[in-house]
Amino acid sequence: MVKWVREIVLLFFFAILSKAMGTKPFGRMSGPIDQSSKDCLSWRLAVEANNLRGWRTVPTHCLRYIETYMIGGQYEQDINYVVEQIESYISDVVVSEDGMDAWILDVDDTCLSNLFFYKGKKYGCDPYDPLGFKAWAMKGGCPAIPAILGLFTKLVERGFKVFLVTGRDDETLGPPTIANLHNQGFIGYERVIFRKFEFESSSNDKIA
Repeated sequence: MVKWVREIVLLFFFAILSKAMGTKPFGRMSGPIDQSSKDCLSWRLAVEANNLRGWRTVPTHCLRYIETYMIGGQYEQDINYVVEQIESYISDVVVSEDGMDAWILDVDDTCLSNLFFYKGKKYGCDPYDPLGFKAWAMKGGCPAIPAILGLFTKLVERGFKVFLVTGRDDETLGPPTIANLHNQGFIGYERVIFRKFEFESSSNDKIA
């Protein structure tokens, strides 16, 4: 069940490369969501269903569609809805005293938001920039995603051992990532599991 829930949460972030939005990470834009491009809606559905093979960038004509989704309120609402389902589930779980009840959360675009970074990358329409992302992550300024921080806090309070996993490498991004998590309120987890150097992709085309 934990794995299923985690996969649902991650779909929201990997599907559209979670993008940035100005000074308030989860503010709302005025006006209705623009869904004039049915092609973009079909593309998004294909990505979320893992039916689109080998895609690397968001179609350029879908820039406005993705931007509106990310900062128009729907992204926030989708996250909140999933978190509500998770919280409903954990409310019925009796945590045992054997220390074996654990929960796994991803770091990038689950615990910490990279929306500010991706705003400059046209919400995924530009190719992924691993060096740019590493420079961004080194600053340790990623804001927490409020609903996930709330979920994390409840999990810790309920007695779950929470493990955080990330594709960031331990050698260069370990300290700033730990500091970033702490300054955003992620305190009390069991361990952060980083990607080891020997498991880095040879193309270095994915961090999160």
